[in-house]
Amino acid sequence: MPFHPVPRPRGPKPSRIAASQLLDAAQAVFAQEGLQAASLRAIARKAGCDPSLIYYHFASKEVLFQAVLARRFPAVLADMHLLADPADARPTALRLWDVLLIYHRHLKDDPGMRALIRGEIVRGAEGLSPLLADQIRPLTASISQVFAQGIARGEVRPEIQPMLATFFLAKMQLEILDVLPTVLPVLMDVPPEAAVMTGMRAWLDIFWRGVALDPSQPLPPLPSPCD
Repeated sequence: MPFHPVPRPRGPKPSRIAASQLLDAAQAVFAQEGLQAASLRAIARKAGCDPSLIYYHFASKEVLFQAVLARRFPAVLADMHLLADPADARPTALRLWDVLLIYHRHLKDDPGMRALIRGEIVRGAEGLSPLLADQIRPLTASISQVFAQGIARGEVRPEIQPMLATFFLAKMQLEILDVLPTVLPVLMDVPPEAAVMTGMRAWLDIFWRGVALDPSQPLPPLPSPCD
C-alpha cells in the first residue's frame, strides 16, 4: 500500500514576536532577494509570524531594512571614523591593517550581513539602494581619508585615487571573510580563523606593494586582532 504521510498541524502563528527575531528573518530575506524584491509576507513567513506583527515594530519595509543595517553599520563607522583621525601618526600600512581588522571584528561572524551588502551592491539594474548608500558613503569616506593622508605624508603613490583604493581594499576583505574559512583549510591544512588571518596579511602585503610610494619597503609588524 502506498504510504500517505499525515500532514503536521501548523498551529497558530505567534501573536507576539521579539524585534530581534524579525531582524534576523529580515536580514536573511533581504540577503537572498534584495530590498526591492523582498516582501513583508516573505519576512513574516521566515520569522514564523503573521505579517501584521511586523507593523507592530516597523512602519514599513524600508524602516525594517534600516533597522537591519543599524545593527552593524554605526559601530563599524565609529571605528573607521576614529581610524581616519589625521592626528594618528602611525604608518599608513598599519592604519590600513586596522581597516581590515575592523571589518574582521564586526563582520566575521555575520555572513548574513556580508551577503546583504554584497547582494545590494551587485543586484539588479536599479542601482544601489539609497538606504545602503547612506551607510556606505561615510564609511568609505573615512577609509579614503587614510589613503589621502598617506599621499600627503609621502607614503602612498600620489596618482592613487583614494576612493578607488578604498573600494578594492574593502571588497577583497569581504571576499576573504566569506571564502577563506572554507577553502584555505582544505588547501593549507590550517584552522578557519588562522586561514582568515593568513589571507588578510597576504592581501595587505600584495595590496600595499601596489599603492606604496616605495614598494620595496616591507610591511611593518602587523598586530593580531587581540593585541
